[in-house]
Amino acid sequence: MASLRCFLRSGRDVVSVVLRRELHKTSVASVQVTVRDALNQAMDEELERDEKVFLLGEEVAQYDGAYKVSRGLWKKYGDKRIIDTPITEMGFAGIAVGAAMAGLRPICEFMTFNFSMQAIDQVINSAAKTYYMSAGLQSVPIVFRGPNGASAGVAAQHSQCFAAWYAHCPGLKVVSPWNSEDAKGLLKAAIRDDNPVVFLENELMYGVPFEMSEESQNKDFTVPIGKAKIERQGSHVSLVSHSRYVGHCLDAAAVLAKEGVECEVINLRSIRPLDVECIEASVMKTNHLVTVEGGWPQFGVGAEICARIMEGPAFNYLDAPVTRVTGVDIPMPYAKILEDNSIPQIKDIIFSVKKTLNI
Repeated sequence: MASLRCFLRSGRDVVSVVLRRELHKTSVASVQVTVRDALNQAMDEELERDEKVFLLGEEVAQYDGAYKVSRGLWKKYGDKRIIDTPITEMGFAGIAVGAAMAGLRPICEFMTFNFSMQAIDQVINSAAKTYYMSAGLQSVPIVFRGPNGASAGVAAQHSQCFAAWYAHCPGLKVVSPWNSEDAKGLLKAAIRDDNPVVFLENELMYGVPFEMSEESQNKDFTVPIGKAKIERQGSHVSLVSHSRYVGHCLDAAAVLAKEGVECEVINLRSIRPLDVECIEASVMKTNHLVTVEGGWPQFGVGAEICARIMEGPAFNYLDAPVTRVTGVDIPMPYAKILEDNSIPQIKDIIFSVKKTLNI
């Protein structure tokens, strides 16, 4: 059954979504909510809480969002706070940054973060650097959000993971939620933050339901930016990941547990700032580390984690070299079989864990 679940999980059909209902239970919970609806709840609650908050982007208003994340918000809050923009990322990102400088709290949606490349000057030079360049006089409280990383069948120009791109830049906070509680709590924290936050979602996770605790249903619920979460306790190896691949790590850990290998799974949640202390504490316990991400290997999130572990106290606790599981170092192919072999699968994580443990 475990192998069947792994097989289904590597695909992107309806059956895999149904299985996730059983696979991804994080805590005592009261209701199941999709990641899409959790994001919607977060924006709705913050729009209601603070009149300075507004949402702009392509098709976010009358069409309810390209992925229906903003469903119902335009009808509730109207044209002044839910704003459809022309197809010009540089333009509406610049408007959003200017609005943030003027004291508002914009949520700037990119239909996909691949399109943020059109607006990267606004994100980096205008949003990220202004607080420093103004000697702390001018904050830029803005959230740039949208789907990041590989989806399905959208080829090279629409499948990039921007976690390492934006995490490279001082002045930005970069977060990457996995489940519904992550999505809601981190988005609310990002909107309330006085710094520019890049909020990296995943298109394939939007329709996946997760159980949410009573606490997370509270309108004051937030998840602190910069704090990772241990999703599964283990003693043999630490699996560190973010976004969709946290689920892959949990599935791999379930298979490995039947073979006597106990994996500790860490959900990074935040890429910048990175919760190095959480990773170090885990490595000191397990003595082995495997990082998992969908982005390219060179100068990636896993590469940064490797460097930080090597430079810190946890290095002396390692019994084997750190292993990275990443996307393949090529532009994303269009053909499905090639695409599946270009991003991490559960079997790749299992293989890397066994290689690290020399079993």
